[in-house]
Amino acid sequence: MDPTKKRVARRSRHLRLRKHVKGTAAKPRLSVYRSNTHIYAQLIDDVAGHTLLAASSREDEVTKGEDGKVGAAKQVGELLGQRASAAGITTCVFDRGGNRYAGRVAALADGARSAGLEF
Repeated sequence: MDPTKKRVARRSRHLRLRKHVKGTAAKPRLSVYRSNTHIYAQLIDDVAGHTLLAASSREDEVTKGEDGKVGAAKQVGELLGQRASAAGITTCVFDRGGNRYAGRVAALADGARSAGLEF
């Protein structure tokens, strides 16, 4: 498949999802972006238009380890969950960014849940 078509298809899936998923200060949106090598996650207040917290696999605390990119994604989720609990955030809504809920995206979600975030 043409890479341009894949990008356009993912973007349209993400826009379709975003019609229904909105984040507030009390219940922010956990947005996930997955590149070929890294994964990024943010907690966003859509009402104010601000990013409250962020974590990515590019940070020093996150290592690939034995599980590779999936293990790094789980660590990013745990790191984001720890930062959220320190900031007093317990619940959020999940925005998978137009990606399938499998692999690295699911591992990030599991890591965030294990650190105490509810969604």
